[in-house]
Amino acid sequence: MNLKNICLGALALSMVSGFAFAGALDEPDNMAPFFTDSSMKTMKPMAEFKTAFMAMPKEKQEAMMKECQDAAMSKPHAEFCANVKMLGGANK
Repeated sequence: MNLKNICLGALALSMVSGFAFAGALDEPDNMAPFFTDSSMKTMKPMAEFKTAFMAMPKEKQEAMMKECQDAAMSKPHAEFCANVKMLGGANK
């Protein structure tokens, strides 16, 4: 019985922590407004990027800025994070 409870607890913890690691940059709904195509390969020009970024709720802006400051998170999104960092002072 004890082993079963430990295993169930470990499973529950792994499921909860798995969702915690998904960030704002991993959400397609958050990222789609910044790209011109559905495959999210071509980023919009800076003027349109800024408009999309400023239209987002402040909490999402802050989450994206925070994730772009983390080297591991920002590496796969380098071009996006470069744009976010340029806008960082514009919304404060």
